[in-house]
Amino acid sequence: MNTPLSWIKAYVPELDVTAEEYTDAMTLSGSKVEGYEKLDADLDKIVVGKILKIEKHPDADKLIVCQVQIAEDGTSVQIVTGAPNVKEGDVVPVVLDGGRVAGGHDGEKVAGGVKIKKGKLRGIESCGMMCSIEELGSTKEMYPDAPENGIYIFSDNPEYDDLTIGSSAIEALGLKDVVFEYEITSNRVDCFGVLGIAREAAATFGKAFIPPVVEVKENNEKTADYIQVEIEAKDLCPRYVARVVKNIKIGPSPKWMQRRLAACGIRPINNLVDITNYVMEEFAQPMHAYDLDQVEGHKIVVRRAKDGEVFETLDGQERKLDSSILMICDAEKPIGLAGIMGGENSKITDDVKTVLFEAACFDGTNIRLSSKKVGLRTDASGKFEKGLDPNNAMDAINRACQLINDLGVGEVVGGCVDVYDEVRQPNRVAFEPERINQLLGTNVDAETMIGYFKKIDLDYDEATKEVVVPTWRQDLHCMADLAEEVARFYGYDNIPTTLPKGEATTGKLSFKMRIENEARDIAEHFGFSEAMTYSFESPKVFDKLLIPADDTLRKTVVISNPLGEDYSIMRTVTLNGMLTSLATNYNRRNKDVRLYEIGNIYLPNALPLTELPDERTQLTLGMYGAGDFFDLKGVVEEYLEKIGLKKMKTYDPKSGKTFLHPGRQANIIYDGTVIGYLGEIHPDVLDNYNIGEKAYVAVLDMPEVVARASFAVKYEGIAKYPAVTRDISMVMEKSILAGDVEAIIRKNGGKILESVTLFDIYEGAQIQAGYKSMAYSISFRAKDRTLEDKDVNEVMTKILDGLKKIGIELRQ
Repeated sequence: MNTPLSWIKAYVPELDVTAEEYTDAMTLSGSKVEGYEKLDADLDKIVVGKILKIEKHPDADKLIVCQVQIAEDGTSVQIVTGAPNVKEGDVVPVVLDGGRVAGGHDGEKVAGGVKIKKGKLRGIESCGMMCSIEELGSTKEMYPDAPENGIYIFSDNPEYDDLTIGSSAIEALGLKDVVFEYEITSNRVDCFGVLGIAREAAATFGKAFIPPVVEVKENNEKTADYIQVEIEAKDLCPRYVARVVKNIKIGPSPKWMQRRLAACGIRPINNLVDITNYVMEEFAQPMHAYDLDQVEGHKIVVRRAKDGEVFETLDGQERKLDSSILMICDAEKPIGLAGIMGGENSKITDDVKTVLFEAACFDGTNIRLSSKKVGLRTDASGKFEKGLDPNNAMDAINRACQLINDLGVGEVVGGCVDVYDEVRQPNRVAFEPERINQLLGTNVDAETMIGYFKKIDLDYDEATKEVVVPTWRQDLHCMADLAEEVARFYGYDNIPTTLPKGEATTGKLSFKMRIENEARDIAEHFGFSEAMTYSFESPKVFDKLLIPADDTLRKTVVISNPLGEDYSIMRTVTLNGMLTSLATNYNRRNKDVRLYEIGNIYLPNALPLTELPDERTQLTLGMYGAGDFFDLKGVVEEYLEKIGLKKMKTYDPKSGKTFLHPGRQANIIYDGTVIGYLGEIHPDVLDNYNIGEKAYVAVLDMPEVVARASFAVKYEGIAKYPAVTRDISMVMEKSILAGDVEAIIRKNGGKILESVTLFDIYEGAQIQAGYKSMAYSISFRAKDRTLEDKDVNEVMTKILDGLKKIGIELRQ
């Protein structure tokens, strides 16, 4: 949002501040000024001059020697120029000896400006320079009457007929001004217009705010005889106001209007277009003008677009629409994208005779989404998407009609067509000065607070003790909002320092974050570095991971506006990012790489989506080089032990992961629930990722882990009685799992069993083919006595009997 200071002063005439004072005060009162630009910052000693006489340069065919009057008393100087467009009698801007211009004729500005000194051109003295609009720091876009190549001529425009020779050319061109840039929050829609900013400036500096008095001269006809309005989508268009102007005379808008629009960054076009832009900047209410002769049936219908409907906007682009987009239509066809841009088929041309003015209010969320869908964002949509006040539409359209009268653009038809079913009423907020002071830590009396409110047009109802909030202040709903208004005008810097009230609480990490931090600590302790990969992936990932076509992992959330195919779905498995990172390291010849990532996968509950997907955090460990399956298993078990999962973990080799090596993979099971998996990457997958050696991964489903984790620690004293250890070596079929053996030992070990440790596995010539030998160290201890051999022997007998049932024999 940009506003020139001159436009603000039009409504706050007593305002007399420097740019720095304005910036500081407005920022402290809540209208944050991001910065400002002095339009005349690099312009100095530039006056209005008149060319009295022109002669050819004696030594240069393309140069002329001009005698230029620079003062009302007749004082003149000699200036040599190569400009092709000047003639005797022209009134032009002249920079005098020692003055400065903003840049060169090519339009490039120079920091600090360019100083002009008296000198000689091909032997002829020149005491200044006549200026083009580019040398004055502007462009032909903002000054449409400026020549394409040459000096700016005041006398070509009748509006400059009253200029005094020797007066400031900068003031004449409207460049003696300051343009402020604001950062306006979305809830202050009123401040997206000059009137809103002017109201804030008046309140900030304690000056009178004098808005324009709007009076419209109308003929005796009725607008309803010219146009009908029907709103079908009333949920998206609460109000639509239409007025008609006939006998249109298209021409340039006056200089004061052009200068104000140019200062806001809007290129002047013609009087009709400039009026709609002017009102949009002044009232923060976008307007649109249609050629009424192009509106079929002289009827406006506000409806939703049809799915697949195609519409050509004013910029000549065809837009494909759907039923969520609001359209402005006539009796036969669409003529505008509501709140965004009009159509090519009803645009204003120089031949227009009768104009239909539209000032409406549309649903802000719908305009924002529609603008994004069609890929078109305009100044109008930027304002509509904030949520405008429907009560502002009538004031804005009347202001436009007033300007039509003042500028002689046309004849305003009497009355209007106003479709407004549910009139928005002012909001009422209970006035509680004690609570406001308690919240702010101030001691401001109620009368002073009410005075602050009245400065910004908030009324006070003495009978109900309520502040009446006008509909254009959509940000005031409760006591805290009123307290903010008091604070900003009382002065944040005046609020005293006070101690906080209430109980102090100690902030801490959530339980989930503590569990994740433990994962980071354990992983980094074992040499893993943290990786971060994209949640967006390509559908081709599933083929690289050998995931079957009917696997549920292929059911993904598809991104509606992806950056490209490689980022078109939300991942359902984290392995692609991990393997891509391992592959990058492998191809850069990094050895012994270990990476971990804590990231989300996105599992849709149903497709097409009817609700948000299930976002599940996954801890992924990946490595190649030094280490194998059992090293990775040890890291997982260390982590689970650290976060309180102390029960026995089991591993099911029938995990069925197609991207892992058959026979070298397992589901991790805790308390009967699968909480993750680990294994060696399938050789074909390694080839797909160009990894030339074995790689291993482990994935833990963190929601399942967190649900079972605990940091509770139960203290147990040092054992008073000694332990008894038995070592056994057994022969069994290779198909029997170590976990099954340990489960039988623990089941039959009873209360005195303390620990079971596998310390040897042997397969070789001394063992029958298809068999293996496994040796365990079993420790027993009683808490209340020293164990005797008979106690241990009884338990060992039970253990060996249990092992025999699955075909395990002691090794002889």
